[in-house]
Amino acid sequence: MRLPIVLASLLVAGGAQAAPLTFAAALDAAQRTSPNLEARALQIESARSAARAAGALPDPKIVFGLDNFPVSGPPAGRFKGDSMTMARVGVMQDVPNGAKRAAERTRAQTDIQVAGAAEQVGVRDVRTATALAWINLYYAEQRLSAIDELLKSLDPLWNSAPSAVASGAARPAQPLEAEQMRADLQDRRSEILAAVGRARADLVRWTGDPQADVAGSPPGFEVDATTLRSGLASHPRLAEREAMTAQAQADVRFARAQKRPDWSWELAYQRRDPMFGDMVSAGVTVSLPLFAARRQDPLIAAKRASAAQSQAEAEATRRELAAQLEAGLADHLMHHDQWSRAKEVLLPLAKRRADLETASYGAGRGGLTEVLQAFTALANAQLTLLDREAAVAADAASLVLTYGSDRP
Repeated sequence: MRLPIVLASLLVAGGAQAAPLTFAAALDAAQRTSPNLEARALQIESARSAARAAGALPDPKIVFGLDNFPVSGPPAGRFKGDSMTMARVGVMQDVPNGAKRAAERTRAQTDIQVAGAAEQVGVRDVRTATALAWINLYYAEQRLSAIDELLKSLDPLWNSAPSAVASGAARPAQPLEAEQMRADLQDRRSEILAAVGRARADLVRWTGDPQADVAGSPPGFEVDATTLRSGLASHPRLAEREAMTAQAQADVRFARAQKRPDWSWELAYQRRDPMFGDMVSAGVTVSLPLFAARRQDPLIAAKRASAAQSQAEAEATRRELAAQLEAGLADHLMHHDQWSRAKEVLLPLAKRRADLETASYGAGRGGLTEVLQAFTALANAQLTLLDREAAVAADAASLVLTYGSDRP
């Protein structure tokens, strides 16, 4: 009875030893295992399969019938005695007009184009989402490590607060302030720990690795605004919209083709009484679209409106992408400036303050509360630096993977 338990524990242990993912490995794993991309690939396969039947003639029809059977007069109700009574068997073939069949083939090809463009959109979306999940987890773990190190370094100061009161070096209320600062930092740690869990769950979602973790450092994306702007015209979302416009135009051509007559042919063999001999019949049927103003023309107008709508939506998508790109570039510039300021000004000032307060405390000219406040400010400065660095890295990855190359 213990063997299944042992095996289960071994499996769990083996899963826990899964190797962390580098940034590039995470993107490759997401693209390889994404169910979203699998669905897009199946959509392409479906469109290609359907295209093979587009424009084909409808299935032929077999016709059975009884012609000229008498229902009145002397021969009524009898097969014999009437030279015109005959059993008929034949074949019929409907032949839609050539313009309609050509429009069906064009529509099928545009379906393939839309599916292919949608797949490319999906690839970018998956890779961008995976990149952001990886970056979020990386910096969340960095923030957790930083605050753990700070809490550990502050333990001696917090533990010395009661003895400082006993010796008369501190007021009785000062240990309460120290405990409050410690609780605030522990609350901050809880928030960071939750952020680690959320980021890991997101990375698991995109990579399919239940033990997903990060390894290595984030890549250094170079954000070239000119290159990104020039590449906007080839964005997959615009290609998808163009393919959808081609779809709508194919629908217009198909609607126009409805005004052309279709036709069908029929060939039948008619069996009569042997004394009269058998017969063969052939015929052609042609449809007459005589009332186009009430039937075909409204449908053509509707399809034209849909095509114009698709063109307008394509232009709206182009403007949306351009606006999002400019907004992303502006945010990236702002985040980069804030990160530089935190690295070059805020963190050095916080470190200097902590050093000065520590020195004053050691010389007996400062209180424990001031030291703890200085180190709390240092912790906040370190976390702020990591937050801003994470924002810069996320901006760069999002901009390059969304508007530039699919590869880092």
